[in-house]
Amino acid sequence: MSENCKTHAILLACGSFNPVTRAHVHMFETARNFLHQTARYIVIGGIISPVHEGYRKQGLISSQHRLSMCQLAVQNSDWIRVDPWECYQETWQPTCNVLQHHRELMKRVMGCILSNVNSPSSPIVAQPHTEAQVNTIQLDQNHKVMPGKLLSKLGESVSRVCCFHPRSDVFPYIDENANLGSTVRYEEIELRIMLLCGSDLLESFSIPGLWKDEDLRVILGEFGLVCVPRDGTDTEQILRRSRLLSQYKKNILVAEDASFNPTAHISSTKSRLALQKGDGRVSEYLTQPIIDYILQNQLYMSTSG
Repeated sequence: MSENCKTHAILLACGSFNPVTRAHVHMFETARNFLHQTARYIVIGGIISPVHEGYRKQGLISSQHRLSMCQLAVQNSDWIRVDPWECYQETWQPTCNVLQHHRELMKRVMGCILSNVNSPSSPIVAQPHTEAQVNTIQLDQNHKVMPGKLLSKLGESVSRVCCFHPRSDVFPYIDENANLGSTVRYEEIELRIMLLCGSDLLESFSIPGLWKDEDLRVILGEFGLVCVPRDGTDTEQILRRSRLLSQYKKNILVAEDASFNPTAHISSTKSRLALQKGDGRVSEYLTQPIIDYILQNQLYMSTSG
């Protein structure tokens, strides 16, 4: 399958990241490798979106500390970025809202149409809106940008959007009503944002009253989900137990080869306990920059935090 016939995916992970662990970053890598192995997807970006403080989870530290640690965790990654939008809202935002926000943001920044998992839309057609942009794009004889050039262009846009920006930053966008003049047609591809999670979040979907059915229908029906199993979790059983999960099973991709994931046993809870007890295994759970940041700011040292 040629590259422009594959679905280009951006993986979005929501959660406390309290603190961000080796398992969180490994989850992105595992999901990307799995999707590439299916030969149906190309992952062009990853977004970490820490939850708002209004979530009021016990022991949840400030969003600024969690954003800073997440940034340290992916500082060497060329495709995973940290996004502060969720933390900067006035109140806690459901995961469904976060997905919809990023879909709308990508539309504005990249000037494209993003497809739903159940009803693929028209392929992306981007339109440079200044003469300088048009002149700097390398065209082939059919006046289309070569696939490699497109992926590079997408990568630049994703990097611009999926990153830890100061609160004052304003994202650029394309005015749909503006006179764009001469347009250049990019290679046509399908672009989609998908929720990335562990099997613990997937299992929470079946807990009565925890999630709104209408939100789950949007998450599973419009965006789709990539699940990386946690240690010893039977994802098939989770899917069978829930009527909604069974209904949207075809939109839930389980990275089955992650059953031997060396980080599957790691969790933020274990990391906090290890820090409080002075357990040497903390270096197994967290990278050194995260440990240094925690010690410097004296985070998680008391049982209340």
